[in-house]
Amino acid sequence: MVEWLKNAIFYEIYPQSFADTNADGIGDIKGIIEHLDYIQELGCNALWLNPCFESPFLDAGYDVSDYMKVAPRYGTNADLKCLFDEVHRRGMHIMLDLVPGHTSWEHAWFKESLKPEKNLYSGRYVWTDDAWKDFDGIGNIRGFLRGMSDRDGSVAANFYSHQPCLNYGFYEITDPAWQQTMDSEDALATCEAIKDVMRFWLGMGCDGFRVDMAGSLVKNDPEQEGTIAIWQRFRDFLDKEYPDAAMISEWGEPDRSLRSGFHMDFMLHFGPSHYTDLYHDDNPYFSRDGKGNAKAFIDYYRKCYEPTNGKGMICMPSGNHDMKRFSNWLDDEEIKIVFAFILSLPGAPFIYYGDELGMKYLKGLVSVEGGYYRTGSRSPMQWDDGLNAGFSSAKKEDLYIPVDSDENRPTAKKQMADENSVYHEVKKLITLRQANQVLQSEAEVEFLYCEENAYPLVYRRFNEEVSVLIVINPSGREVQFPYDGTLGEVIYQKGGSLEAVNGKIIVPAETAVFVEEIK
Repeated sequence: MVEWLKNAIFYEIYPQSFADTNADGIGDIKGIIEHLDYIQELGCNALWLNPCFESPFLDAGYDVSDYMKVAPRYGTNADLKCLFDEVHRRGMHIMLDLVPGHTSWEHAWFKESLKPEKNLYSGRYVWTDDAWKDFDGIGNIRGFLRGMSDRDGSVAANFYSHQPCLNYGFYEITDPAWQQTMDSEDALATCEAIKDVMRFWLGMGCDGFRVDMAGSLVKNDPEQEGTIAIWQRFRDFLDKEYPDAAMISEWGEPDRSLRSGFHMDFMLHFGPSHYTDLYHDDNPYFSRDGKGNAKAFIDYYRKCYEPTNGKGMICMPSGNHDMKRFSNWLDDEEIKIVFAFILSLPGAPFIYYGDELGMKYLKGLVSVEGGYYRTGSRSPMQWDDGLNAGFSSAKKEDLYIPVDSDENRPTAKKQMADENSVYHEVKKLITLRQANQVLQSEAEVEFLYCEENAYPLVYRRFNEEVSVLIVINPSGREVQFPYDGTLGEVIYQKGGSLEAVNGKIIVPAETAVFVEEIK
């Protein structure tokens, strides 16, 4: 495990929406540098920067057209190097977003692959040998393109149609006329090209990568064994050349991602996780209405946690650029209890910019850069009561995405001045976590009480020296759970006090408590 990950608390920055210093209505790297002290004061000691590379921005930068060049709207490579240096000067770390599974259709590699004449890039993407052939029945391919050039064939797409799949080979080959093995010359060349991208940014000072769609590389790979093997090769490369480089996967299956060599895996909001049961959808568990159900999530978390012991960690985000903000369902007091949960679990917590203020999800916005419903979670950071909430001095109509127009919108300035704000609760929880190793990433967790459609949620964080009981009751009613231990000092409390009665603990409404257990 990379040492600094053991107590890392990440702050996710969506660069185009964080801070604009040149009045073009789009955030930039210099704006991030100007607000590093704010992030550090909150208590976060690591950054995850969403893609900042050159792109046509049909998918907000996840459609890369040049992996080794900062998009001009954000600044220059020298600006990014300056950001690395300023982050390190503060004793913090920074990870870039790596998108290895596909590029933009404007990438130079893809333009070369379109040519009918065979060249070095003809096999860089997943092409059939006939324009009339598609990818029907082939696993891990979501779409395709054809008729874009004189080259005969169709090319696979990873997500949006403008994102052609890079070629890492096929695990199971059903048509050897065009499907290549994982050890083919072209598949190996793709791996080497991505290694060069990693070398470029790690050599400049990046501390590692969060990897987008990490499980998507090898095609026709039903159990992802081929993709695991590819990442193990990347792990060997990094261990030899950059042993301190941290790697975090967007995979959602720790048993696979950690075996692949990643240090951590994200708890995803889609798939089988039931993550959205907690603070999204109609009856979130963290609503005071008390109609939620956390059991399916906790059952899945337990399943994911089992293979992480001694190997790696599960990352819990407050939200991210791909989901609606939890403020769409929860108010500030409910959000405070959410953060008590997130910041008391193992693994590295991730705070999406503005969630520490309770920034709102903006409904009804026209899609920007492939965001669609996600656009409402990507609105500009709200710094103060000035023009455009302090995000930019551009004209309102020139902003990348509109600022929340509510005159009562939360801002960093107002929240920092209010001791009872979400900001100060998050800061308090981060300080507590960093002061108690038992609350950090590597201490163990044991879930003690989580019943179907019931409250509270109770778990224990422990190591060889100390054990802390975490009791979470977001509901608006008093609840109880069986407990035969002995409680000691309370180290955190929001809401009422716990009461031990006849082998049970009574928990007041809307309460989160961390209390030491006497062994």
